Amino acid sequence: MTRIFDFGSDATPLTRADVEGLIPTHITLRAELNELEQQNIGAADRWAFTRKRNVVSEPFLRGLHRRMFNRVWRWAGRYRTAERNLGVASYLIETSLQQLIEDTGYLIANSIYSRDELAVRFHHRLVTIHPFANGNGTWSRLAGDLLAVQQGGPRFTWGSANLQVGGVRRLYIGALRAADDHDLRPLIAFARS
Repeated sequence: MTRIFDFGSDATPLTRADVEGLIPTHITLRAELNELEQQNIGAADRWAFTRKRNVVSEPFLRGLHRRMFNRVWRWAGRYRTAERNLGVASYLIETSLQQLIEDTGYLIANSIYSRDELAVRFHHRLVTIHPFANGNGTWSRLAGDLLAVQQGGPRFTWGSANLQVGGVRRLYIGALRAADDHDLRPLIAFARS
């Protein structure tokens, strides 16, 4: 059994301070945490797709994270204040998000990329910023889905599997690393696989 502090080398570790923000105090195993988060994420997913929303806005993005994790973490929707194994320095989070929002607005207004590439680029930059203590991958994939739909396309499938563990997660992480090296093709292909 995997304890709550155990994590893979490609996952954001939870600190003791993070875990102190856990709302249900009975959670001790990572599987229990994942299940509870999944229930909260499902409710947020239904909310997010109920009407048209401006995905490319800081209040919406922060509120989306809060809705996805508000029954699990007290810090849901609040930017991290500590450094992590990935992401920009915590003091750069708000500036980086604002730059992403402005860049994405420009890309939309000028039809620079296809729908899929635009939404995948948005997702990738959100992951790169990594604004929250945890939940960044799931949150940024949902934001990418919402942007794709907002632009008139279908949702992504993101490998059609649980991205918490296994071979599909390794493919996703590999695609993210390729995108880090400016090759978006594997991540776009994975998003539609």
